[in-house]
Amino acid sequence: MANPFNNAKSQLSKAGKLIGLKDREMDVLLKIHAIHEKDISVKLRGRDTKLKAYRVQHNNARGPFKGGIRFHPDVNMDEVKALAFWMSMKCAVVNIPFGGGKGGVAIDTKNLSDKDLENVSRAYIQAMADFIGPDKDIPAPDVYTNPKVMAWMLDEYEKIAGKKSPGVITGKPLALGGSKARDYSTAQGGVFVLKQAVDLFDMPPFSTKVAIQGFGNAGMHAAGLMHNIGYKIIAVSDSKGGVYDEKGLRIPQLIEHKTKTGSVKGFGAAEITNEELLELKTHILVPAALENVITEKNAPRIKAKIILELANGPVTPEADEILFKNDVFVIPDILANAGGVAVSYFEWVQNRMGYYWEEDDILEKLGSLMFKAFKDVHSISKAHRTDMRTAAFVLGAQRILEAEKLRGNV
Repeated sequence: MANPFNNAKSQLSKAGKLIGLKDREMDVLLKIHAIHEKDISVKLRGRDTKLKAYRVQHNNARGPFKGGIRFHPDVNMDEVKALAFWMSMKCAVVNIPFGGGKGGVAIDTKNLSDKDLENVSRAYIQAMADFIGPDKDIPAPDVYTNPKVMAWMLDEYEKIAGKKSPGVITGKPLALGGSKARDYSTAQGGVFVLKQAVDLFDMPPFSTKVAIQGFGNAGMHAAGLMHNIGYKIIAVSDSKGGVYDEKGLRIPQLIEHKTKTGSVKGFGAAEITNEELLELKTHILVPAALENVITEKNAPRIKAKIILELANGPVTPEADEILFKNDVFVIPDILANAGGVAVSYFEWVQNRMGYYWEEDDILEKLGSLMFKAFKDVHSISKAHRTDMRTAAFVLGAQRILEAEKLRGNV
């Protein structure tokens, strides 16, 4: 399995060479501010259990650290470091005043009770409370965490701090200071930038086929949004397998089936594997699951014209080179899935003001921000005749370095 942090360094190196960054500038961009690795003890299924918990804070030159907390058995230090680095770049690309952070607990949540989940959530905050705060580091949901988990974490932090502090965590339930549109913001941001891309290629939605790998929060919401616009969703998959219909899947019914059964399997369409889905003949491919699913091995067989990366790091650097040569237009994760952190920023702003916007206001602000980010990245891509990912890293690196230089750190 490719090391995600090595992938991140490779992506930055390519951008750095393109614009002639000096070694000192590269060192500043790669430097990790702080690493917090803790052993937490929790009661799971009535037994005392030790778990590894992580929080990595990458760069805060442009604002407080920001980034999700994931609960997944494969969480490890290299992954969390890469995700924190990508988060710094993502916030810079969409030009919001945050730096990058990330956290996680190495745990399989699939057979845990709500009480077990609550115990893990509170134990994580107990271990990390000194390192987070509304002006310091603001966590959010990620893989296998959700508003319910954020509510427990918020409550635990406020008990420790001895005061109300809604801005310490985003992705909260609305009743605790969450933002409207936050639950589908990652998908909505992706759909906004996809609109820019399909316009470039003159691909009207009603004749455009889409395959989505990953049917969790981002993938499911993306399917619903695209279906409503008129895209033909021909295949979707989750960790248990996938379904396929060349004529287009009945997305509202499929979402209902997934919600009831926990999987897209058994929906009544042809079955397809995750690997087969990636190589389908489709106009748009949306990897919305985990890292490193498109590699140098399967990249030559990718038939999509556009890849929208709703997952973090789904394409390896080696695969990127192949896709670019094959004229596949990749909208990179640090642009494509930035809608989540953008609306998290809006939530944080609302928490600080104590005044909350309507959903239409938030969508208008998100659309404006995502359209501008796409335009900025695409302009750099054309000017340097490079792929969109490298262009996004150029933009992110320039903005972070500008802040570091103004602070006298470069």
